[in-house]
Amino acid sequence: MPGEPTDSAAREVLRNLRAQLEWQRDCGAVWLPRPPSSAAARSERARRTDGEPVRGGATGGGAPAGGGGAVVRAPARSASTADLFAERGVREAATLDALRAHIGDCQRCKLAGGRTTLVFGVGKPDADLMFVGEGPGHDEDLQGEPFVGRAGQLLTEIISKGMKLRRQDVYIANVVKCRPPGNRNPEPDEITSCMPFLSRQIEIVQPRVIVALGTFAAQTLLEIKTPITRMRGTWQEYRGVKVMPTFHPAYLLRNPADKRLVWADIKLVMAELGLPV
Repeated sequence: MPGEPTDSAAREVLRNLRAQLEWQRDCGAVWLPRPPSSAAARSERARRTDGEPVRGGATGGGAPAGGGGAVVRAPARSASTADLFAERGVREAATLDALRAHIGDCQRCKLAGGRTTLVFGVGKPDADLMFVGEGPGHDEDLQGEPFVGRAGQLLTEIISKGMKLRRQDVYIANVVKCRPPGNRNPEPDEITSCMPFLSRQIEIVQPRVIVALGTFAAQTLLEIKTPITRMRGTWQEYRGVKVMPTFHPAYLLRNPADKRLVWADIKLVMAELGLPV
């Protein structure tokens, strides 16, 4: 109809709006939490009555690295902005294949212009364990599969030699599906376009545990700014799924002495999944 906004114009408005929301959050704007359910409210009142101290919204930053223990939850917040900007086709995709088909030859952000191949994800569609990285690198961009370069080879060794699992029995994805120029961090508008895809991948796979590889993946998933050196080794949570942040394999290639720290984190994951350690 004349005067009706096009899909591309609507997407541009949504991208700009989310970028503005991201900017406000980074400047300290507070997200309004969902009101607690009546059961949660009764439980909270009971704890206060019994004299149990009420824990605040710890993000895990103060926990000692490698400490394990209880899940450390991020501060309460409203529904993720990934929900707000998810297209109907994303929300309705019931399988990974359907989601990939909906994404198509994606042109939703500026990363599309520099990519060779869109890197969706790979692995078992109902895996108990999911690995999430930052974005494709050079080798991934050429082959269309996440974690196939040197860092990917190290991740495969962690999975196969360390965890005694087959790579095809886990699911591997990234925050963004196209390679950022020069392997830089994805920018807010790029995350705006891509994060709904990752959120839906997680909902479809329904993993028991997510391993967040590196600072960017962990901070994006958890929507916090805690450094990876303070998060790693402590259980976090993403929509009811346990998350273990740890160092990215590319970091380990530069700092091999820290492989022992990652192995400590992976052993916590194995114990959670009931795998022999």
